[in-house]
Amino acid sequence: MTIKNRKTAVGALVALAGMMVAPLASSQDEVWDTAGFVENATYWRDGRDISKFRNTAQFEFSKDFGRKFGLSNFRVSGTLRGTYDGVYDLNKGEFGSDAGGSRSFENFGSTTAQALFGGNGDSPWGTSILGNGGAAAGNPIPPGFLFDVTNNPNEGLAVLGEEFHGPNGGVTIGVPVRPCDRDNRGCGLQDYLDHDTNDLRFPEFNDKLDFIRELYIEGSIPTGNTSELFLRIGKQQVVWGRTDLFRVLDIINPVDYSRHNIYDELEDIRIPQWIASAEYRWGAVGAFDDLNLQLVWNFDEFRPNALGQGGSPYSILDAGSFFRAMNNCWENGCTVSNFVPAGAIGLDDPGLIAADFAPGVIGIREADLPGWKPSNTQGGIKLEGVYNNVGFSLNYYHFIQQLPVLRGDIPSMNAFTGEVADWDYLIAFDIGFPEVDLFGGSLDFYVDSIKSVFRVEAAYTTGEEFANTLRPGLYSESDVFRWVVGWDRNTFIPFLNEKRAFLISAQVFGEHLLDHEQEQQFFGPVGMPNWEDNYLATLLIKGWYKSDTISPQFLMAWDTEAKAGTIAPSVDWLISDSWRLIVGFNIKVGDGMKDQAYDDCRTCNPFPPFTATPAHADPTQSGSVGLGGIEPLGRFRSGPLGSASEEDEFQITLRYRF
Repeated sequence: MTIKNRKTAVGALVALAGMMVAPLASSQDEVWDTAGFVENATYWRDGRDISKFRNTAQFEFSKDFGRKFGLSNFRVSGTLRGTYDGVYDLNKGEFGSDAGGSRSFENFGSTTAQALFGGNGDSPWGTSILGNGGAAAGNPIPPGFLFDVTNNPNEGLAVLGEEFHGPNGGVTIGVPVRPCDRDNRGCGLQDYLDHDTNDLRFPEFNDKLDFIRELYIEGSIPTGNTSELFLRIGKQQVVWGRTDLFRVLDIINPVDYSRHNIYDELEDIRIPQWIASAEYRWGAVGAFDDLNLQLVWNFDEFRPNALGQGGSPYSILDAGSFFRAMNNCWENGCTVSNFVPAGAIGLDDPGLIAADFAPGVIGIREADLPGWKPSNTQGGIKLEGVYNNVGFSLNYYHFIQQLPVLRGDIPSMNAFTGEVADWDYLIAFDIGFPEVDLFGGSLDFYVDSIKSVFRVEAAYTTGEEFANTLRPGLYSESDVFRWVVGWDRNTFIPFLNEKRAFLISAQVFGEHLLDHEQEQQFFGPVGMPNWEDNYLATLLIKGWYKSDTISPQFLMAWDTEAKAGTIAPSVDWLISDSWRLIVGFNIKVGDGMKDQAYDDCRTCNPFPPFTATPAHADPTQSGSVGLGGIEPLGRFRSGPLGSASEEDEFQITLRYRF
């Protein structure tokens, strides 16, 4: 964000605040309801010192004007939020201007590399035998295996996934980890994951005016004794569904995972959008105790989920690091570990060799973010009501997929011949966002015999896209069925508290890919790294003491296929009506990424016959034979829990509310 734009944003904030304050000063008959808070959240991560020093100020305002513009209960509401995260100033060595350093890349089992580089034979960035290192020794190097190390030096780098796993004979890539104003490598995706230091410090003050968290008007038109048409338009959150942590129906607003992966409340991390909604409320009608029909039109410019930039403390699936590393590969070239069998380049050597790829051979070229036009707006309909004490909804929504997909089959350079063409099975991508249709519904009901509330949600989507190494473009479409069953119960646990019940809440999430593809090849499975079926479970136990001023909480989540989870105990202390203190831990358990290797397309043979392996029956035929590693595709199997396996944290949050 430019200084000019930032000043504009700040000016708009001041002007808007002035518009709110003016009525307060002009007339006591026009009183605005106001509230807000200031908060500091300080987190320490094991082995990395401070991982968050987020200071937040939020101001909320609303006013009911009565009957205006033909509407009853005409109301203006808004929320302004500004944040300063001082982690980029207090911990520059991990997340700021001094992050990263020089890195070396594995040549697994290569006796030649051991002789050249010593030790295990790891070659420093930009010095691979198949690349700059070989060229320096006078060996002929094909045109696609050289890059300029003066423009792409061995500094300010991390190794993709190094916080979570070793190379283990698989593919790894260097990630530039300093903010984009300090190091612009990998920041070429055009307003997507290209944040400078101030963008990271002050995330709401951008050209999207995200400091305006909500700003909308609403009112109703009576249509009968009990019925009305309720209207709301403006920047807002529209919430469908009733789940925590993970979403099934709640997909209207994208989510900012860069604040704290999946662990912040959805209310705090949804990205508000400019939305118009109309809801016809019948009230009690016929056999229904309540019945409503809602139309939603999201006319805002498309926003994907914020995944977190490479080098920032929170990057869900570490995807921001992967994207930045791959964009650097495309624009500047890069060293990729363990990519080529040594024998394939004429060495009498059983090992694997790192490669120095030239720009324009592999990587991510661009992010194709849909621009604003009427056909790119999103919308849907929901029928909601209560029948025989059972709450229900039927939902349809047409939207643009909020998670990115990598689409291959783009023009790139043949690393061996220099020819530019579309090469099948080559890890050269554009980022895309396909259109998706969701059909779903929900139920909630109370079972008196066991004093429990049950929540059920289900969604069927068409049009979603996933990585797939069986397809020439390395992606394919699949219908997806997602569901969640939730159980809530207030339960007395006498030995912990005889006077106040605990809330016990459990959820089980399921996901099934109906068009999942996978085949067993010579070295391992090839196809979609996403699991055909996967299940996540959460458990919350929350209690209250001292007139509900002290609330201990235990939260646990577990991913069955990733075999990874988190345990998050905390204590919430309401010190007074204004002051609140939360102290807690977020501890990761399980295998993390340990066992999540998958086909990484090293054996996809995109440049036949040069890249064929002995396992290819026909060296002129492209397609993978299944040699795999954790990067880049195994991380998708590990999910948000497994890919954050080394992010144990101690957390303190202090809030003053007014």
